[in-house]
Amino acid sequence: MAQELQGKKIAIVATDGFEQAELVEPKQALEQAGAQTHIISLKPGQIQGWNHFDKADYFNVDVTIDQVNSQDYDGLLLPGGVANPDQLRTHELVIRFIRSFFETNKPVAAICHGPWTLIEAGAVKGRTLTSWPSLKTDLQNAGANWVDQEVVVDNGLVTSRKPQDIPAFNRKAIAEFAEGQHQGQKLTASAR
Repeated sequence: MAQELQGKKIAIVATDGFEQAELVEPKQALEQAGAQTHIISLKPGQIQGWNHFDKADYFNVDVTIDQVNSQDYDGLLLPGGVANPDQLRTHELVIRFIRSFFETNKPVAAICHGPWTLIEAGAVKGRTLTSWPSLKTDLQNAGANWVDQEVVVDNGLVTSRKPQDIPAFNRKAIAEFAEGQHQGQKLTASAR
């Protein structure tokens, strides 16, 4: 992975309770591929990662959700962890920000519990994706075709199940971010 993301800016939306490996490892891979990344959160300062059920490290927030515009980014990364997307999906600014990537056909990568926020954004109906197994019913109820695979790509939407899938997730996310906009990355009419 040389510098295929040179000149690209990737938004990483997270808050306290994100699965640390699912933010740190993709962020490092994106930066090694030449991308600039920004950690975007609900509040300024720092957010705390988790290693499954154990509190982990703190990470600096680059910018808050009320200060960003998706037009300034080429792609979106949504790490998992249970508490992280559960909090994010209740914030309208976060959901609008996520939805705007789909409205403008930009690639999105979500891992583990990250797809919870995609349900709220109206971005899963009719799409094939994967996640942490406990989200299967939620995603199916929202109209998604859920599959149990290491990584799934559906028209610019990259999803994976868990930290062990991160190498495959990183490869596909980098490829989709490098490719850029995807015509199939539209929201369903009911989500608009």
